[in-house]
Amino acid sequence: MKDETEFDDSCTHTLHREVVELVKKNLPEGKSVTDLSEFFSLFGDYTRLRIMMALEVSEMCVCCIGESLDMSDSAVSHQLKILKDSNLVKSRREGKFVYYSLSDDHVKSIIDIAVEHLSEESE
Repeated sequence: MKDETEFDDSCTHTLHREVVELVKKNLPEGKSVTDLSEFFSLFGDYTRLRIMMALEVSEMCVCCIGESLDMSDSAVSHQLKILKDSNLVKSRREGKFVYYSLSDDHVKSIIDIAVEHLSEESE
């Protein structure tokens, strides 16, 4: 294993060393990257993403989400539990109904920025 300060012969240019040192200094630690990777994997699931996009439009109960997305209530509930455990979705009870919504504007922003990015790519 090579020392962090050692460089390959192909990377002897001073600028390369400065860049490598800057990158190493500014990269987050392993757990932060792992947590971020797990966070983004939640958005990588088609069903969960559709649920979050539906909740961008309106707060809804399980049955309304299921009907809107042509999904069973049990499938919606399963995905909502994952989203709620990850703090991407919150719930509130009103009588016998539980209504779900996005946890905060950050979740909406992440989705909106991704949609905007993809629409710029296709132009």
